[in-house]
Amino acid sequence: MPHDPGERKIMKKHKDMGLETKTIHAGQAPDPTFGAVAPPIYQSSTFAFTSPEEGRRRFAGEEDGYMYSRIGNPTTRMFEDNVASLEGGFAGVAVSSGMAAVSTIFLGLLQSGDHVVMTDTVYGPSRILLESELSRFGVTSTFVNSTDITTVEAAMQPKTRIVFVETPTNPTLRVTDLAACAKIAHAHGALLAVDNTFASPILQRPLEHGADIVMHSVTKYINGHADVVGGVVVSKEKEIHAKVLKARILFGASMDPHQSWLVLRGIKTLPMRVRQAEKNAARLATMLEAHPAIAKVVYPGLASHPQRELAARQMDGFGSMISFEPTGGFEAAKALMTRVHIPVLAVSLGGVETLIEHPASMTHAGLPNEELERIGITASLCRLAVGCETIEDLEADLKQALDSLLA
Repeated sequence: MPHDPGERKIMKKHKDMGLETKTIHAGQAPDPTFGAVAPPIYQSSTFAFTSPEEGRRRFAGEEDGYMYSRIGNPTTRMFEDNVASLEGGFAGVAVSSGMAAVSTIFLGLLQSGDHVVMTDTVYGPSRILLESELSRFGVTSTFVNSTDITTVEAAMQPKTRIVFVETPTNPTLRVTDLAACAKIAHAHGALLAVDNTFASPILQRPLEHGADIVMHSVTKYINGHADVVGGVVVSKEKEIHAKVLKARILFGASMDPHQSWLVLRGIKTLPMRVRQAEKNAARLATMLEAHPAIAKVVYPGLASHPQRELAARQMDGFGSMISFEPTGGFEAAKALMTRVHIPVLAVSLGGVETLIEHPASMTHAGLPNEELERIGITASLCRLAVGCETIEDLEADLKQALDSLLA
């Protein structure tokens, strides 16, 4: 197949280095032409060959190189190699959005008649893609509460090809045992794919726990500045990578080189941003849980979280996402979201700014009401994506909004 970079290697000198070093250096080196330290943007749709024979070899997959930016681009490859190094995978495939990452996994690895087991509280569109779209082409699916590993085992079928889990889940913040899921998937001849968006590679690296594929909505933590839409898929093995790459090329979901360059800028501060936001979230979760206007708080770092022990064992931190329910139902949730001043009322997450949203009517609005209730997305549930602001400012703002609910 054209331009299968199956032989590309993550820079060996960074293999055993720390995550902070990798985010800054992996996959990148000063520009060999002019010595520029910042990666160049190769804003070109096509690339010249030195000879007809070189063009033939590249299109035949006999040598690595570039032909056309939908197929591969130098700036994009730098990003792919960087995030693959962070996740400890064979290679990465950068795509145009987080949903393009989900789609590329399914389109590259499934065929008619195949079956998928998926966490029931994944990001809404990921589930809708299977239920409403891929079902039209003969792909079947079963949705389970993957925190109960017995439900994963019970859902496996002879034609199950992928177990797809999100952990922590969006927006219920349930945590799934990745090693246990990998064991079940592999025993049935299936692959384990993990949406690692909520944790980022700084806090969780699913391939280390037996997963075969890890994906991110790059829009979130990896970029971190609310100015890029993108996705990435990292595969553990060359054979899986080749299939995912082929799907990306054929279905045209390639990341633009300018997107790639922006993400390379953002990823350099990923460890600092993730850890600062997590520090803020831990304080806010404790404050929320103690406030009389709050009925329920879900945060993996709280002692009240049912999978806290698993999260502590599987992750390097508890993240910066908090879900909570104010007393008073939807009207109270709506009032709260309009009375805060610092959190921005918007979907998405992972940026330096704090965001707040209402999952049942926003990110998960495509699911039926009875299913939302079943999986724990109530009418009063609010999702807080904590950013990097001064913690005292966030605490004071949330407190005044909560206090107003009691007035």
